[in-house]
Amino acid sequence: MVINMENNWTILNQSLLAGQKIQIMADMGVSGCEMPFTLINGTAPGKTVLITAAVHADEYPGVVASIKVAKEIKPNEVKGRIIICHCVNTSGFWARTRTVECGANLNANFPGKAEGTSGERIADFFVKNILPQVDFLVDLHSGGVMTTLTPCLFFPYATKDEVRMESLAAAHATDIPYFIASRATSGLYSYAATVMDIPVLLLERGHTGQCREDWVKSYIKDVRLLLNYLSCYPFEYTGQLCPKKTYEKTAYPEADVSGLWYPAIRENMYVKKGDLLGHIEDFWGNCIAKFHAEDNGVVFYYESSLSVTTGETLVAYGLDSHLI
Repeated sequence: MVINMENNWTILNQSLLAGQKIQIMADMGVSGCEMPFTLINGTAPGKTVLITAAVHADEYPGVVASIKVAKEIKPNEVKGRIIICHCVNTSGFWARTRTVECGANLNANFPGKAEGTSGERIADFFVKNILPQVDFLVDLHSGGVMTTLTPCLFFPYATKDEVRMESLAAAHATDIPYFIASRATSGLYSYAATVMDIPVLLLERGHTGQCREDWVKSYIKDVRLLLNYLSCYPFEYTGQLCPKKTYEKTAYPEADVSGLWYPAIRENMYVKKGDLLGHIEDFWGNCIAKFHAEDNGVVFYYESSLSVTTGETLVAYGLDSHLI
């Protein structure tokens, strides 16, 4: 979608002139769910890029990074248009929870409903008012309060070849070492890719509810690298990017019993087939379950809470036998 810059840009009931940047709180009619946006209309033709943060409201580095990126961007140097939603889940942000106040996980709630719950209405709002104008989506995430994580990203795998390849090509522009093939279909990024044919990346940096400055700086670099790759905003980077590995398959062992979880691994740790990933005990210190690696691979993230319940994902690790 190459745009005609002779006309104003109309989005979210706003009309922007070429070279204009505005900040708005988008009201979708759900109290407490107003979303902060920065809208930037460039001065030359190009792609429309959407950047989102806090789809999960307890994941903070992307929020701060998106704010800082938006402040530094000069509209007269932009080619195309940039939409930045600094906090998708504002109700959860203020409540210090992960989900929307209705309990919805926005990464599994699309396409939503116009007259549904607050989570369904947020999803419907994006599907109808924003995604139809978007050429590329960058969704910023982190490990939640109880998840420890190494930098990684998800790219769409269950989609059209051209969408998958364009997404994966853009991933190589980041400074993130591990690429995870995603087969999800109902999240913001996955619905955009699998249903609306929009190339997307879901980036992961930071964890455990923290917002460290080094994570924010790294996220700013990733976003700037992507905007430069998409020919949307210039960024001269002379450093060396990290080596990359792309995993077609990731293992997600789940707890088959509730109890006290003792991980035997750490983020970014290399495990070999048969290695102990962790075990679960009861309240009397008796081991009631053990979990071992099914193949060699790298630990992307793991549950760091002592308490776990049946069905919870304990670890995510890429399988070396399924490297692309």
